[in-house]
Amino acid sequence: MDSNSAPLRREIADQVTARILDGRLAAAGRVNEVRLATELGVSRTPLREALVELTDRGLLVAEPRRGFHVPPLDLDEARKLYPLVGELEALALRWSTPQDLLGLLDRLDRLNDDMRAAVESGGDLTTLDDRWHDLLLSACANPHLMRLIGQTKPLLKRYDAMYFGGAERARLSVDEHRRIIAAIRDGDLNEAARWLTQNWVNGAAYLGHDPGARDGRPQRVPPAP
Repeated sequence: MDSNSAPLRREIADQVTARILDGRLAAAGRVNEVRLATELGVSRTPLREALVELTDRGLLVAEPRRGFHVPPLDLDEARKLYPLVGELEALALRWSTPQDLLGLLDRLDRLNDDMRAAVESGGDLTTLDDRWHDLLLSACANPHLMRLIGQTKPLLKRYDAMYFGGAERARLSVDEHRRIIAAIRDGDLNEAARWLTQNWVNGAAYLGHDPGARDGRPQRVPPAP
């Protein structure tokens, strides 16, 4: 593959990823390459290269003579991926120096306060949560580990609506963030890593529940076909 095409391929891959994550390319739906190439203003060759890359990442599935399609939502897969991401993030936390982490605490506190306010106002929790975790891991000194995390986390983004499980789950997540911050402030990275893993494990426990349950308790809803 021509190295000169790599930046274009990555740009196309990013744009297609955004369409997968926000639902413009629907779960279990076939990718219409002609229409997508027209929408993106690119030719079929770099588009196909990008689609192959996204297949390698698990965001698309390729079938002989049938092209590409978006994988269906699979709660069982998600329940395996959430704890995996938790373990990877905990490892990244341990690859960070305590001094660097201490320098992040004020901003982590502010983001967590913003998230707490968003719970009460109905704001965008997923964006704030992404920013909080990205900031927490920004001190990690292992680029290979961060690359692995970056490749794995997009697989979970389609499940974000189910992840928070409504205000109850979001408040619990905010409290878990607070405990992580407190452990870092106390110099206990093992405790911080334990709560970070638990944050993701608890998120998996809410997958497939109705975030709008009236009684505040999660209610089961069926996965997408």
